[in-house]
Order: sequence, then structure tokens, then C-alpha cells
Amino acid sequence: MKNNNSRRDFIKKSAILGTGFYIVPRNVLGGPGFTAPSDQLAIAGIGAGGKGASDLRNAYNGGKNRVVAICDIDPKQAAANVKAHPDAAYFADYRELFDKVKGIDAVTVGTPDHTHAPIAYNAMMRGMHVYVQKPLTHTLAEARLLTKTAASQKVVTQMGNQGGSNPGVLKIIDWVDQKRIGTIKHVHVWTNRPVWPQGVKMPAAAPDQKPSDLAWDLWLGPAKKIPFTPNLHPFNWRGFWEYGTGALGDMGCHLFDAPYKALKLGYPSAVQCSVADVYTRMWVPEYTPEACPLATRVTIDFPKDDHNPQGVVFEWTDGGIQPAIPDEIADKYVADSSGVMMMGEHGIITADTYGNHPRLYIGGQEVDHLNTDEAGNLDLIHNQNWTEACKAGFGSAQHKALTASFDYAGPFTETVLMGNLAIKAHQMRREDSEGNQNYFGRKKLYWDGANMKITNLDEVNQFVSKTYRAGFELPI
Repeated sequence: MKNNNSRRDFIKKSAILGTGFYIVPRNVLGGPGFTAPSDQLAIAGIGAGGKGASDLRNAYNGGKNRVVAICDIDPKQAAANVKAHPDAAYFADYRELFDKVKGIDAVTVGTPDHTHAPIAYNAMMRGMHVYVQKPLTHTLAEARLLTKTAASQKVVTQMGNQGGSNPGVLKIIDWVDQKRIGTIKHVHVWTNRPVWPQGVKMPAAAPDQKPSDLAWDLWLGPAKKIPFTPNLHPFNWRGFWEYGTGALGDMGCHLFDAPYKALKLGYPSAVQCSVADVYTRMWVPEYTPEACPLATRVTIDFPKDDHNPQGVVFEWTDGGIQPAIPDEIADKYVADSSGVMMMGEHGIITADTYGNHPRLYIGGQEVDHLNTDEAGNLDLIHNQNWTEACKAGFGSAQHKALTASFDYAGPFTETVLMGNLAIKAHQMRREDSEGNQNYFGRKKLYWDGANMKITNLDEVNQFVSKTYRAGFELPI
């Protein structure tokens, strides 16, 4: 690896910071299972609480790698990882970490959606491998940027949709490749999310309630500057467009993965949606354009191609709305709270969340079921595959075997986030001369994937990218 020399120097000497203190990476002395420091990755964890905590723990992998730096805007959230890695340097600002800590090989990014891309792009431009939580990015333009950057910088990447490393996904791919249920034209995907507030107004700011040790401005990152607002950090930000991507962004990268891979899909061609409005008085829906809706149905069209001669339609529902169970499987299948149902001309394939428990139903035949209960810790496996690929290097067999490297995860994330374009379009309105509200975006939207553009309603293209606050810009 190109960073080996600097990393070994880092191990032997430690890095001297401009502030005059030393960062000394943890050296684990020999013993059973000991991994020599020269065979370990030097890991930095950006976001060390919540999902970021498990990502960093998995990358450490019981001492197979070293955690040399931890970054989090909230020391309370990071406390467990800081305690587990007392020799790791701690920062609130990832930019300061990147500037001061030398010899970092790889970075985990487990922060709110709106900050994924600036952190990952900054790391990759410094030659660092990156593991980024799903959804890969906050906008479609960011996903396209990270895909190109990973290729040009020749770094090893992985998105954190751990179900991609589930043997259940491989089984589904095998069934589709064998054409066991014939041509598949329709795919149902559903989830019980959101399990956080959506369809509600942004909480009121309360600067006096800000914890003294919380770096609020750094939590906002590229988002517009606002006073401290409670009930966003550390969890409920998911339901507001400025920071999150709603139920579709949260679960789409888990649930779309198996059918998207198995059907060898590319960019969609069209999208449309309907949403559940919240009414506060007769015929007048509550207008909350800052919030993701309470529940949605999104229909994504994929064009005809060599693999799918009749095209494919994905129908997504969230908020606990599930598809109707067809008669032919009604006495054999109980829908999970989130799941997938692939409708073929000769049968049906179903799967639970993360590609678990795929089942094949054909006529009067016995149900073919892969029991994935013994699949192992998918979170760890997915992350460990990435760290081992980082050691093997860009273009290695281990790298090519990754199930969510950015060459796949980038275009895939674009597909998921394109559904959010339809949801945002559905929320757009303008007033006519008589004071009536016209919801002008409630129509089928046609998508030019190569040029990343809605072709029949230009106003929606404002959501393909976004504005960045100074200090967090991206070349988009």
C-alpha cells in the first residue's frame, strides 16, 4: 500500500501536532491472535456514536487494525469508543483531524446523511480508503461525485448496507439468473419506517438548551446555519430534508439491493409518488416542506434492456403500508415489517430485510427457502471484507469482490434518492391569482440518468444537488 512507509513511521515515532502534544497509536503487544502493526490499517472513525460506533468497532475488528483517531461533535456519543481506544486522538472537527493526524489508511463515516459526502470526498482526496454508511450521500450529485472520485483516486470503498454481504442476496441472484420464475416485471419493496417524527414541522430552536460540550455548528456542517434546535441530534434528523433522506433513504439501500443486483438494473427512466397528508382542518393539508412525509408510495420505472426485455417497475411503500399478498402464496408467506416481493411470470421471490430468508414460490412446488439465521454478523462481515480489501489494495480480487464499493453503490444510491425527487416534487406548491394552492409537481417525472436530470419539470432539478455552507463545499 502506498501509505505503508508513512504509516510505519507513524507507528515508530508518532505524529507531532502543531499544538505540541503527541498522538501515539495503540500498539498491542504480542499474544494469541496478535496482528503485527505493519499488517494493521490505521483507522480514523468520523462519527463514533450510534451506527458510527459499530462501524468503528467492526473496522477495529478485535485488534486486527488500529484506531488512531476518533471524531465526533458529541463527546457523550463517542464516550464508549474513546474509552476503548484511549491512545487515539480525539477531535470534534474532521477537517482538523485530517490536517493533523498523519498516516491514516482508512476512514469510517457514520454521521448524519447531509455530512457523508464532504467527509468522504475529503478523505478520498487524501488517498484514504472509506467506509460510508447508507445512504451513501444526501443528494444524487454527491453520489455521482463520490463514484468518480473513488475511481480516480484508486481507493477502496464500501457503503454500509450490510445486507449486501448476506448469502441470501446471492441466492436471489442465482434464482433470477436461472430464470426460475421467468421474466420479472414488478417488484414490491416496503418498510415500517419511519420510526422517528416525519410529516411534522421542524422543532423550535432553543439555544439555551444546547449542551455545553456539543459542537452544534460542526453538526450542521454544510447545512444552513441555525440556532441549536433540540430533538434533531442524535436521531430524529432523519425526518427532515435538510439533514436526512427519510424512510426511503434510510431503508431503500437495504431493501432495493437484492432485486436491483439480481435484475442487473441501471439508471431508472421515470418516477412518481403519492404521500399521506396530515390534515389539521377539513380539506387543508398541513404544509411541511421541510419534513419528509408521514408515509409514501413511490413507483420507479426501469427501461427495457437485454436483461429485462419488458422493463421493470419497483413499487416502494413506507410508513407500515404493505403490498397485498397474492393468493398463490397467501397460505405460505407472512410479510415481515420490511421486505421484498419480486413478481415473475412463473412464480414469486420474497425476502426479508437485508436479504434475509429468501423464498422461491413456483406453482404447487415445495417452497425453496434459504435459512439465513446462521449467516453471521453481517455488520462485521461487510466491514471486515472492506478492511481486508484495503490491505489487498485497489483493483485486487478482494476489492472486486466487495458487494457495495462505490462503482456499484454510487449509481445504486442515485436510484434510491431519485425516489426522493418525486416526494419533494409532490410537496412543491405555488399560489395562483385567486389564492388557491397549486401542487404542480404531482405528476410522473421522466429521468435522464446519464445527465442526471428530470426532463419534463425543470423545477425539480433543484433537488439533484444543494447549496453548501462555506468551509464544506464540494466541486459540484
